[in-house]
Amino acid sequence: MAKRGKSRCPTTSRGVPEPKRAEGFHAVRHFYASVLLDAGESIKALAEYLGHADPGFTLRTYTHFMPASSERTRRAVDSVFQLVEPTHAEGPEPALDDEDSGPPPTA
Repeated sequence: MAKRGKSRCPTTSRGVPEPKRAEGFHAVRHFYASVLLDAGESIKALAEYLGHADPGFTLRTYTHFMPASSERTRRAVDSVFQLVEPTHAEGPEPALDDEDSGPPPTA
C-alpha cells in the first residue's frame, strides 16, 4: 500500500488546485509594489502601504523592482522638457535686414 502523506498539490474542497504563493495574492502584492516603485514611490511609503514595519525589509525585498538611477534621471529631465514649450522649434529666427533694424519711417 502507498504511503499517505501530505499532498504535493493542495486542492480546494471541489478538487481544484490551490494556487501557489507565487501565483496568488502574493503575486498581486509584488505587482502592486513594482508598479509603485516604477512610478517613483518611496520605499518608506511602499512599506507603509504593504504593512511592513521596517522599510529596510521592503527595500531588501523589492530593490530589484526599482528603476535604475539613470532611468529615473532620464524621466525627470524628459518631464521638465515636456513642460517647457520651445520658443524656436525650427531653429533661431533669421537676422533682420538693415532696413528693418532702424526706427520706423516717419511720414
